[in-house]
Amino acid sequence: VQLQASGGGLVQPGGSLRLSCAASGFTFGSQSIGWYRQAPGKEREGVACVSATGSPMYHAEAVKGRFTASKEIAKNTAYLQMDSLRPEDTAVYYCATDPVLWCGNTYMPKFGYWGQGTQVTVSS
Repeated sequence: VQLQASGGGLVQPGGSLRLSCAASGFTFGSQSIGWYRQAPGKEREGVACVSATGSPMYHAEAVKGRFTASKEIAKNTAYLQMDSLRPEDTAVYYCATDPVLWCGNTYMPKFGYWGQGTQVTVSS
C-alpha cells in the first residue's frame, strides 16, 4: 500500500487549497480514505473521510461546511478540498487507508496505512 499526499502550501486566511492523495497497491474502490492533520504540539486528529465508493462521510465539526473529502476511483486519487481556511487549520495533513476499517457518517477510525504528510500553513 502506498499513499502520497500533495498540494499543501502557504495560503492566506480565507483562501483555498486542494490536497491530493495518490494511491497504489490496493483496490482503491474498496477502501475508505481518511484525512488527518497534526498541528505542532497537538495530537493527530481525524479531519474528513470518504467512503470506498466516493461518498463524503465523516467530517470533523471544526471543518464542516469548509472542507470536503472526495475521490476519483478511475484516477486512484483522493482529494481534500479546503475552503475558507483559518490560521488554526495550519498543520501537516496526511491521508490514510485500511483494508478492514471504514469510516461512517459520525465516526472515523484510525487507519493503519499512512502516506507522508503535506504541510498546510494559513497565515497572512
